[in-house]
Amino acid sequence: MSFALQSGETLGILGESGSGKSTLAAALLRLLPAQGRIERGVVYFEGQDLLRAASRELEKTRGGRLALIFQEPSLALHPAIRIADQIGGVIAAHKSLARRAVREQALQILAAVFPSAVERIANSYPHQLSGGQRARVLIAQAISCGPSLIVADEPTASLDPEMQEEILALFRALRQKFNLSVIWITHNPLMLQGFADRVLVLYAGRVVETGPTSSVLSSPRHPYTQALLRCLPPGMAGGLANHKQCLPVIPGEAFVSVAAAEGCRCLFEPRCVERMVICTEREPEMIQLSSTHGASCFKHAD
Repeated sequence: MSFALQSGETLGILGESGSGKSTLAAALLRLLPAQGRIERGVVYFEGQDLLRAASRELEKTRGGRLALIFQEPSLALHPAIRIADQIGGVIAAHKSLARRAVREQALQILAAVFPSAVERIANSYPHQLSGGQRARVLIAQAISCGPSLIVADEPTASLDPEMQEEILALFRALRQKFNLSVIWITHNPLMLQGFADRVLVLYAGRVVETGPTSSVLSSPRHPYTQALLRCLPPGMAGGLANHKQCLPVIPGEAFVSVAAAEGCRCLFEPRCVERMVICTEREPEMIQLSSTHGASCFKHAD
């Protein structure tokens, strides 16, 4: 895949579980697990190719100019270290400050994401906080060294809808205050509505549709994007909820074989209700439907 991100822009990465969203986030920061490797490509960030950066340079960038918010706060936070010390650890790793100055800066960062009880939060252990509070702590950790880009890997996945809205509102405020660029990863299209500027729809590690969020969500052109939006419960999608109505699902499995990954067929073809013969022969190229909206589907080929 190939994409660019502008300063101050929010890019949504949308796809179901197994589509490659978290793998993309880890690859951008060279944090793939031991069994993963990047065979080719470049990741240009502020004039530097992160894939070829020396370890010391990469350590300065990660957590400094480029931050990652992990998916599950209860796993990302150390259970036996107080919150202020965890944030302070990030600050100390990137700035030469005295211990008291590190503590003061950690409290200032916490005050930016918590409306009250900053001292209590700072002196707490993760298990003493609610899920929403732990999510805010991860955000505080991410912004502690003034990054220009935050990669957020489904940071609200374990939260209830009300808390999700609070976290989104917090991100909007922080984005405006610090001129942040954000890559927001989610499986829920509604999380991107009114929040992300553009969206990439991922399937099996490849971009199948891209464009302005309003355009992609209101007029999806790829069968996979259309299928994702059909899976939204009617009440969530803006219609009237019918509690006796079965929720639609995308047929088939998301698993992709090695042969399919090599590009000898359209990856979504086995699950697509609009598949054609050509879909079994090769992978479609990205077709520009407008100057900003593209879809990888033979339906739109000339």
